[in-house]
Amino acid sequence: VQLEESGGGLVQDGDSLRLTCAASGRTFSDYAIGWFRQAPGKEREFVAAFSWKGGDTQYADSAKGRFTIFRDGIQNTVWLQLNSLKPEDTAVYYCHAKNQLGEGYWGQGTQVTVSS
Repeated sequence: VQLEESGGGLVQDGDSLRLTCAASGRTFSDYAIGWFRQAPGKEREFVAAFSWKGGDTQYADSAKGRFTIFRDGIQNTVWLQLNSLKPEDTAVYYCHAKNQLGEGYWGQGTQVTVSS
């Protein structure tokens, strides 16, 4: 599966963004889909994800109440809505897909920069 993220940008403290992850090659229903992010000088960290078959969602503590992951199975697209953004949310955001064999795939990332 090929993943392509978009929707990042430069925003101010408190603003919102919607990130898009579009898949090609396979249907998202065969994968567990998630969003991760990596800030400069830091490890890549988990943000939010759907479980297998999209039944449940999980969020990092830093994302709870502000970010929402949602999907459209027909369009094979997953979005990450980012609300009440803070400067510490500045990072490259990556979409990740993992199949039941444990094989993982990453997109190229989209930059989110939040100014104070």
